[in-house]
Amino acid sequence: MKLYDLEVSGNCYKVRLFAALAQIELELVAVDFSRGEHKSEAICSLNPWGQVPILQDEALVLRDAQAILVYLAGRYGGEAWWPGEAHLQGQVMQWLSVAANEIQHGPSAARLIKKFGANLDAPLALMRSEHILGLIDKHLAKHQWLAAGRPTIAECAVFPYVALAWEGDVDISPYQNIAAWIARIKALPGFIAMPGIELAR
Repeated sequence: MKLYDLEVSGNCYKVRLFAALAQIELELVAVDFSRGEHKSEAICSLNPWGQVPILQDEALVLRDAQAILVYLAGRYGGEAWWPGEAHLQGQVMQWLSVAANEIQHGPSAARLIKKFGANLDAPLALMRSEHILGLIDKHLAKHQWLAAGRPTIAECAVFPYVALAWEGDVDISPYQNIAAWIARIKALPGFIAMPGIELAR
């Protein structure tokens, strides 16, 4: 399987992280954003959105990190990561939606502004970050993990941009339950880091 990848992308890291945790072998294909390679004919033929990550598994091509996580977990990761029970799948999907919505428009947007100069609304991104981090922290006050009582792809979807929030000037120090959850994820066998996320426990 090939993963068309950008090292500094939290969305690409979601897939790399899950593959490492679940011991799924991926061939990484670096996409050079500085040269506009993500908008090249070759990439757009795989994903007309002109974005990464893109997963290619023989004839199957998938875009979107959350969709890729579901596919990899369902086909290769087993029920440890993608539960078979419908109610637990629903719990996991709630968090995949949070990753694609509130986190994308909160901590991820704040990071895009601060680190990459994106032309987005910084005060709005910071406000959204505070709101969603507060909700996550309250959830983690009562739960060790986001869904199903164990690590699932929900962790892989939510973790990256929360752990990278500091790169967008989002302070996560008030959220002690999130800090403990981050430490638990870093302690998982097979955990890998990315630029901006330290390996230290």
